[in-house]
Amino acid sequence: MIIMFCASAAAEESGTGAGPGDEDPRGWWFSDTEARSFDAGQECEESLGLEESVDTVKGAVKEFGPFDGILGFSQGAALVAMLCFLQEQKLEPEFCFRFAILVAGFCSACSQHQRYYKGPPLTTPSLHIFGAEDRVIPERMSKDLLPVFHDPQILTHPGGHFVPAASAHRQTYQDFLQRFQ
Repeated sequence: MIIMFCASAAAEESGTGAGPGDEDPRGWWFSDTEARSFDAGQECEESLGLEESVDTVKGAVKEFGPFDGILGFSQGAALVAMLCFLQEQKLEPEFCFRFAILVAGFCSACSQHQRYYKGPPLTTPSLHIFGAEDRVIPERMSKDLLPVFHDPQILTHPGGHFVPAASAHRQTYQDFLQRFQ
């Protein structure tokens, strides 16, 4: 079983952190703590909401787990990288993910989060998926996350900010997941 995390696509595309009709902005963390908004490229000293998001994941794992793997899309994929760090540092004993799938992932630009990218590469087997034409999380940002993981498997597609589902892509997913059966 896989646990999946993503942020509202409408929120990311608008840069507000809120989807249509949302009264409260949503995201795994906010890079602008005053405006309660998120921009993947925004550098900040501290963020708002990451600790609560980790607690939410811990709660989901306790209530619905265990999970074989974890999948994240966009800001959710950035969160997945941080969760893998916490798991490998044994800082969150509830986490026991055997693999991670990161779609349109990136390294947070927040200074407070840089500790997640330091040290030896993470050994959690990972599949990184990103689009050459992604305008929300440009390909270069997803490539910057690759060195955080040891021997990352990579699937690139010619499209934008979405999970590719063509037959060639499905075979890559199946091949990756086959290792964990």
